[in-house]
Amino acid sequence: MNLRVVLVLLPALVLSAAPLARAAAAKSDIVPAQRRQTVVETAERLTRRPVPPPVPADRPNPFNPADFDLPDPDAPKPPGAVPRPGAGPAQPAAPTGDREILESLAQRLNPSGMFMIGGRPLLVIDRNRFEVGTKFIVTFNDKDYELELVAIDRTTFTLRYRNEEITRPIKPVR
Repeated sequence: MNLRVVLVLLPALVLSAAPLARAAAAKSDIVPAQRRQTVVETAERLTRRPVPPPVPADRPNPFNPADFDLPDPDAPKPPGAVPRPGAGPAQPAAPTGDREILESLAQRLNPSGMFMIGGRPLLVIDRNRFEVGTKFIVTFNDKDYELELVAIDRTTFTLRYRNEEITRPIKPVR
């Protein structure tokens, strides 16, 4: 009977001792503190941003050029844009302030109506449809000005130039 107990318990004892032997033989995944510190120092050194050399005062700032707010001369001209000199009549003197500029440029846009598509209002100018947020480039006295369409109502539309806004009526062409 003792031999039977030993024969039954011996495999169980061998099977339970195998994981314990493997656990004792396993190595730690944690690197010693001294080696970790060298890795941390290398990482800190690599992530430090180098200080750029000072820029000479006479060099222009590439992130804020002098004529940055002017529209792109290569951009396509929307309806209402006047052709370059030599192609049309002479232009009157340019207005001085932003409000005067906006008033004179808004007169050059003549919308023929508005309608709604999918709940969005669209302004019709020369058979083209424009939605709120559209930017217009209008040429006046050989200078390009960028206007933004900020609102469309049933009978009016609103344009913005810099910080000035103007609301004009929509007059259908007859």
